Amino acid sequence: MASADMFPSADMFPNVSFSDVNAAAASQEAGGGGKAVFGLDAASGAARLSFVSTGDDQAMEIYLSDAQIFKLGRTEWLCVSGETEAKPGVEEKLFSRAIKAVLRTEAESKAFSLAFQRWKQLGEPLENGSIMVPKSKFDTKIEASSAQMYFHYYGQLLHQQNMLQDFVRTGTYYAAVMENRSDFEGRVVVDVGAGSGILSLFAAQAGAKHVYAVEASEMVEHAQRLISGNPSLGQRITIIKGKVEEVELPEKADILISEPMGTLLVNERMLESYVIARDRFLAPDGKMFPTTGRIHMAPFSDEYLYVEMANKALFWQQHNFFGVDLTPLHSSAFDGYFSQPVVDAFDPRLLISPPTYHTLDFTKMKEEDLYEMDIPLSFVSTVGTRVHGLACWFDVLFDGSTVQRWLTTAPGSPTTHWYQLRCVLAQPLYVMAGQEITGRLHLVAHSAQSYTIYLTLSAKMWGVGAEQGGILQTSTAKLELKEPYYRLS
Repeated sequence: MASADMFPSADMFPNVSFSDVNAAAASQEAGGGGKAVFGLDAASGAARLSFVSTGDDQAMEIYLSDAQIFKLGRTEWLCVSGETEAKPGVEEKLFSRAIKAVLRTEAESKAFSLAFQRWKQLGEPLENGSIMVPKSKFDTKIEASSAQMYFHYYGQLLHQQNMLQDFVRTGTYYAAVMENRSDFEGRVVVDVGAGSGILSLFAAQAGAKHVYAVEASEMVEHAQRLISGNPSLGQRITIIKGKVEEVELPEKADILISEPMGTLLVNERMLESYVIARDRFLAPDGKMFPTTGRIHMAPFSDEYLYVEMANKALFWQQHNFFGVDLTPLHSSAFDGYFSQPVVDAFDPRLLISPPTYHTLDFTKMKEEDLYEMDIPLSFVSTVGTRVHGLACWFDVLFDGSTVQRWLTTAPGSPTTHWYQLRCVLAQPLYVMAGQEITGRLHLVAHSAQSYTIYLTLSAKMWGVGAEQGGILQTSTAKLELKEPYYRLS
């Protein structure tokens, strides 16, 4: 028998009672309680349904290519598959395997039926007998290795703890939900990327009729234990393992809740999944928590930071490193250090201009709007100084019917686990008070679930001839958002 952990991608129903009704097998496989897992056979690639007993990971399996499902009651199903099975010492015989499955709630029952039909139609046999599985939108745009690392990271409790212990983050979500109980009471909620399930539990506390917690990582196992350990809330929460691009839900949602923000708001590209979930699951008049996001930007001056980064490349200025001249690589090393965005918490007094911002309306924007963002920049310096780059942070709005609440990562505000981000120029600009600074921040998404940042800052001429708009200085940078320099004390 196979363990459910063998499946590369699966839909899981964690609380299912089941039994094999076939008389020949009943004495050996009586069934019981456990979980039902839809997935692909690791060897053949065929779609199958496995009923895994609690505690021993033993499974009863049926392959879905020739299977059928019959409804016996509101939460009861009969899954039937014609198959050939050989027993030791017994002549091979053909018979149909039938497994009775009892789900916990009607909502889970509907989701189970939808998952059965979707996995049954998932693969198309090729001439050589193999199975061709169509890729989801997520799989077509994200490298498999990046996705594997991403889901592995968020499948660990220590990383979930890091986010839960960010009391600005967690407390703001809790306040936004509880202050807007009228939006949640009696409503259907979908938690997109549920993680530990904490937001699902918040929604249940606020009176949600039912919450579907969708999570693609192995964190679903921990989330199920947490939710089961809070039965007064957990009875209204269904955990569904899978990507929002792939899973099916039995009903439309009145509210989506999620924490899809990464560094600079967009890192990890989960905002795209949030928008896809909106299009797939949200009712036309539904709400999204959060509703809107803003990326804030302002030029800064920080001589200490600039020297710190430039000095990192001094190692490569050695002419006699065990008899080797390292200086040919100094220029490349210097550029490499300045290709890293700096993540830390900085003093807002380092900003030399009031900030501007770029708005992302999650309720209206298209997924493709997140593939590339070209943001024009225009500032007026308040001091004469050297401009060392562009500082960035973000905030998100929970636009509830009762209370509007912002979650901010701004410098000077209580620090979050996102901190702030600074793009440092290898060639600083010199400006005087009142001088205009213009430029562009260009973000281009890539398949490693992040963005390449292209930054241009220019200072217009000062003094005679300034009215002609000539450019005195321009500095550019290319940075990799996925590989920041975490400058944290």
